Amino acid sequence: MINVRITRSLELGTIVGFEVKGHAGYAKRGEDIVCAGVSTVTVGTVNSIETLTGVIMDTSMKNGFLSGAVGAIEDPGTSAKVQLLLESMVVMLNDIAESYGKYIAVQQVNI
Repeated sequence: MINVRITRSLELGTIVGFEVKGHAGYAKRGEDIVCAGVSTVTVGTVNSIETLTGVIMDTSMKNGFLSGAVGAIEDPGTSAKVQLLLESMVVMLNDIAESYGKYIAVQQVNI
């Protein structure tokens, strides 16, 4: 199962980071559409944030694991763009979980 944890600032409600762990086990390696979808959404979000906003996320990626954290962003407009992209990621992950809930769990925590 893939476990996704979205971390939000308790004070502001903004997303400050995320962590994705595990493998879906939906199909054999190379044919697992759940793993492929989650990877596409999460890696694509990090790449979009960095390319479109210039904000470089603190990331770590290895087999079956991806984490990303957003540091302080001074410009309110840039911060809003980053948040929009992260919220979009959450929508897409929740959509995958709606269809494939046996293989992915999305949890949101406040810090």
